[in-house]
Amino acid sequence: MALPELKHSTTEARLAALDLPTGGCLDVARRAALSRVQTMGLPDRRDEYWKYTRPDTLTAVEAPAAAVFESGEAAMFDGFDRLQIVFVDGVFDPDASDDLSLEGVSIERLIDLKDKDIHWSKDIYGVLEARGQIPVERPLAALNTAFATDGVVVHVTGTPSKPLNFVYRHGQENSDAILHHVIKVDSDAEATILENGPAASRFNHVIEIDIADRGTLHVVRSQGRDHERRAATHMFARLGQESVFKSFTLTVNGVLTRNEAVVEFLGDDAVAHVAGACVGDGDFHHDDTVFVTHDAVNCESRQVFKKVLRNGATGVFQGKILVKEGAQKTDGYQISQSLLLDDDSQFLAKPELEIYADDVACSHGSTSGAIDEEGLFYLRSRGVPEAEATNLMTLAFLAEAVQEIDSDEIAASINDRLYGWLARRG
Repeated sequence: MALPELKHSTTEARLAALDLPTGGCLDVARRAALSRVQTMGLPDRRDEYWKYTRPDTLTAVEAPAAAVFESGEAAMFDGFDRLQIVFVDGVFDPDASDDLSLEGVSIERLIDLKDKDIHWSKDIYGVLEARGQIPVERPLAALNTAFATDGVVVHVTGTPSKPLNFVYRHGQENSDAILHHVIKVDSDAEATILENGPAASRFNHVIEIDIADRGTLHVVRSQGRDHERRAATHMFARLGQESVFKSFTLTVNGVLTRNEAVVEFLGDDAVAHVAGACVGDGDFHHDDTVFVTHDAVNCESRQVFKKVLRNGATGVFQGKILVKEGAQKTDGYQISQSLLLDDDSQFLAKPELEIYADDVACSHGSTSGAIDEEGLFYLRSRGVPEAEATNLMTLAFLAEAVQEIDSDEIAASINDRLYGWLARRG
């Protein structure tokens, strides 16, 4: 079927402005991804999963300008012992990064694979993204697979002594970054990935994650600082038997953020938790879109998303749990909630369950409301100023999502950052 004229012209203009990398073991995957983009077309508001979020600034030929903001505060995770991998406007910065050697893990740059005909990442790069296109098309992810030239490929073979920290710095007002990471976790291996920073004026980010039997991966992300930035991120995870995948994303600031997570259970007795918390003020639009497919027995999935919105901010949640035939003993939980601190903000939710097995426990819920006046009165009656009481109740509202982080230290740092943001805007 031919694309509608507007979608076709938008897609062709965007593709014409980009250079397709060639050569190496990823060449076939890139060309296949380009074909997917041309067939699907880039998203527009008439697409079912884009009706709540305007994609035009994400698909335009040029990235809208975004001012570089210097907050003066330390970057997230600076207080942790971690291996730091720095990208400035989507380009690896070797001088700012640590040495990429660490026991239990091998780290290579994506750009270096153009000179290799054989590499383990060939079985993952673009493969999980392509699987994630069914039944919902994700053309921005396919665009990334085709054109990304930088990123890292990480092979976790043991248990590294410290987390890997991907740091994304924003240096130019019109930067347009496309980054693609591949993470492979071997059987019985375990690692933690930290991500933070504004990245660029416009950021298209894909991370493909393959977790083997009994492997474990934790991903904690912090998106914030530069308010005028725009981002579309995609996380594709494939889980083996008895594997564990847990991710948490904190978002503060950003005029437009779309975070997609696609999780597929292929091995029995696996666990996946996908969580997020965001606080937005004013011209802030934040979209979490999650699709979890259960295709194995006795697996557990949790989706926990909390949004705090005020001064006209908009929050979106689209989450689906698909339980395929034969995926018995599935335990699927999904909750999305918003706290609206004024009458101008809005929360748009589309929770979905699609179940083809009869021995499952699946639930979803979505609520939106104002701050609890009774609780606020209780705190104020004990001498807590109204602004402070509001912040404390806001943190309590977000707590269920933050508690999805396994590390108490990291969770505490997330709470500190949230409290600082609320205090500055009180």
